[in-house]
Amino acid sequence: MWARGSRGERVEAGVPGVVTLGEVMALFAPLEALPLAHVRRFELRVGGAEANTGIALVRLGVSCGWISRLGDDGLGRAVLRELRGEGLDVSRVTLDPARPTGLYVKELLPFQQSRVYYYRRGSAASALSPDDVDPDYLRGARWLHLTGITPALSPSARAAVERAFELARELGIPTSFDPNLRLKLWTLEEARAVLLPMLARADVVLAGDEELALLMGEEDEERALAGARALGMPTLVVKQGGKGALVATEAGELRVPAFPVEQIVDTIGAGDGFDAGFIAARLGGLDLAEAARWGHAVAAHALGVRGDWEGFPTLAELRAFLAGRSAGPMR
Repeated sequence: MWARGSRGERVEAGVPGVVTLGEVMALFAPLEALPLAHVRRFELRVGGAEANTGIALVRLGVSCGWISRLGDDGLGRAVLRELRGEGLDVSRVTLDPARPTGLYVKELLPFQQSRVYYYRRGSAASALSPDDVDPDYLRGARWLHLTGITPALSPSARAAVERAFELARELGIPTSFDPNLRLKLWTLEEARAVLLPMLARADVVLAGDEELALLMGEEDEERALAGARALGMPTLVVKQGGKGALVATEAGELRVPAFPVEQIVDTIGAGDGFDAGFIAARLGGLDLAEAARWGHAVAAHALGVRGDWEGFPTLAELRAFLAGRSAGPMR
């Protein structure tokens, strides 16, 4: 594996089964469940939606490559080391000496969901451009996974996502797209203008029910679903948290229940894990219902631990969970 530094060094690496594109940030995670103003102890972690999905895929036995930019700084090298250690192919990562690595701070509050605060304006990843998307790298891939976070970073990052879609279509590579709506990065109107056409271009859309309702401008589930389906994607998966998932295709709809989780510690990363489970199952030839079950199983593992991706299961752990624990709550 290699990373391009300020001198542009390069060593060739193989083409992974899945390719993804986006920003990974250094994460300052609190060691206490308190309002942020009162937290005194943090630990340095790594997080970003696309790489979270990539790590989960690798643990499930699917090779994954991550295209991105990091600052040529201590935080960037920490991110690179962590992701390389988790098995992601980082051979298409650029270390930028002129821009910093983005970071975010997580807040854990008792009886509430986690909250995050971004410090990513002007980050190295915001300089992503179509030039970072190597056609030769995508040529041998079996799947491309993208999210709506990357196009929110900058016009050039948006163009990089557009280029990835174009290449995938030219090369006949299936694409999945998770809107991952982040209203801290842009307005809802801006997001709709960019993301709705991208939903229409994807083969598989993996969307949360709340963000789908916002994007469609419809609180009613059936009308939101109908509006999304009218965009034309072949497969739409609506993630509904503890209620399960709705999978809609031209052939009809099916609902797949989620696995009960007794104690939810941290919700961040669960949706990314679902995406990975779904993709891995489809690449393994499993049907849509079983793919959603895999997604739920990976998400359940993420919910029970602190951290965006640390709880993701290996393939053996996932199979054991599905075989022996599917009927009861995760403990």
